[in-house]
Amino acid sequence: MLVRRLTMAQALVEWLCAQRIHTESGDKRLFPGVFGIFGHGNVTCLAEALERVQDDMPTWRGQNEQGMALAGVAYAKAKRGEQIMVATSSLGPGATSMVTSAAVAMANRLPLLLLSGDTFVNRRPDPVLQQVEHFGDPTVTVNDCF
Repeated sequence: MLVRRLTMAQALVEWLCAQRIHTESGDKRLFPGVFGIFGHGNVTCLAEALERVQDDMPTWRGQNEQGMALAGVAYAKAKRGEQIMVATSSLGPGATSMVTSAAVAMANRLPLLLLSGDTFVNRRPDPVLQQVEHFGDPTVTVNDCF
């Protein structure tokens, strides 16, 4: 048996690439692409993993996180919910910008996968640029909004 060592991000991206959906028009990718803004919380892991699969799952850089995620909602609506776009952000205000898009997707019953960056588990690089967390409890971060 062949053993492969992958980071969590590499395993996630491989899993996303492997997901398929069968429709009347044929077999297609469930996740055809990613909208991303990379920074603290996702650049050294997810961005690296996505770069390896550009031919299978293209990544488009957005200008703001809410716009990217809303484009993902619009894509799902255009595809009648059969395909799902991914949107990723770094930690901090970028992640909170995607909360509105999450609400729009939920209210319209449309699929959307949001992968927001987060603060580091070990806290050694603390504080990070634009990190948003509760000052009294560093385990509460911006991602608790979701």
